[in-house]
Amino acid sequence: MYTDASIFKIESNHAVPSRGKVLISEPFLSDNLFGRSVVLLIDHTQEGSMGLVLNKKMPLLLQHLLKEFESLEDIPLYRGGPLCNDTLFYLHTIKGIADSLSVSQGLYLNGNFEAIKRYMLSGNPIKGNIRFFLGYSGWSHNQLHEEIEENTWIVSKEKTEAIMDDGSDMKFWKSALSKLGGKYELWARFPQLPILN
Repeated sequence: MYTDASIFKIESNHAVPSRGKVLISEPFLSDNLFGRSVVLLIDHTQEGSMGLVLNKKMPLLLQHLLKEFESLEDIPLYRGGPLCNDTLFYLHTIKGIADSLSVSQGLYLNGNFEAIKRYMLSGNPIKGNIRFFLGYSGWSHNQLHEEIEENTWIVSKEKTEAIMDDGSDMKFWKSALSKLGGKYELWARFPQLPILN
């Protein structure tokens, strides 16, 4: 039986990164934060790129940082990246929040926190509508393009519902990669450390 060995060669899909797309890490990336991660690109310009890691939950809740939310259901925090990890970022689907940055249709970053707080404390649904992150991921001029050329990242698109799923974890990486089909679906089943297989 003939098998095409190239299916096992890790290779980027060479898709062009842009705001609102996601970066899916290659299967063997061993970095503690970026290994098996899915990163939402918040911005991608000539000057550099900014993103939030979507699937690395922290052992903290929002209520541990902001006591005014203690009466609400547990709100998970995610590690958005290694930069400014003492700064809170939030993705949301709430239209009309002043100073929000539109990431993609119906998906926004930050904005007037008092308006977000009023929304939350008024009993509106948080799950699926707001997600919180500490820190962000950043790339300097041309750095992300170089990492894509080095086959570190596969560029894809995810629906807002998947991005806003606060149950996102390692399964999110696997499902995001599998959706691309073909060899990517096979890669999603690779162990991160082949030596342990």
